[in-house]
Amino acid sequence: MELVMKRCTPEDLEDLVEISRKTFSDAFEAVNDPEDFQNYLNTALSSKVLLNELQSPLSHFYFVYSEEMIVGFFKYNEGEAQTDLKDPQAIELERIYVLTEYQNKGLGRRMINEVIQKASEMGKRYIWLGVWEENPGAIAFYESLGFEKFGKHPYYIGKDKQMDWLMKLQLPTL
Repeated sequence: MELVMKRCTPEDLEDLVEISRKTFSDAFEAVNDPEDFQNYLNTALSSKVLLNELQSPLSHFYFVYSEEMIVGFFKYNEGEAQTDLKDPQAIELERIYVLTEYQNKGLGRRMINEVIQKASEMGKRYIWLGVWEENPGAIAFYESLGFEKFGKHPYYIGKDKQMDWLMKLQLPTL
């Protein structure tokens, strides 16, 4: 499958809001309280919040296109834009989502390879991410790529406190 990855700009806001809400809903809506889930969508994935993130020079969103259709996206953060560690030697892979009908086709692996390449070009030592501890498929995927658990942190969906595993991938040094 031919893929094109393109960095998002503020002009892409409408498409970013749409795919963010769709992929997050497809992945997690059925396993969360409806009111908490809707509150999360209306805050964390609002146009205002996503525009602010798009305008940050330390946050980077990329759309993944197949045949000119957006089929997924990822976001990574540097420095102070990282949600937890804020380690200058690392980048955080904060979001990585693929439309349901394009899953299990190698897109996630290709997106992570792109993030690895960008992190390596920036001289970073590792990539880290948070993944919901009750998402065994995602955990297994990250482990298959060499990510290892190194901690936990809370993640809120509305008022519901959930727990994310923190996982890290060491990058080769030259």
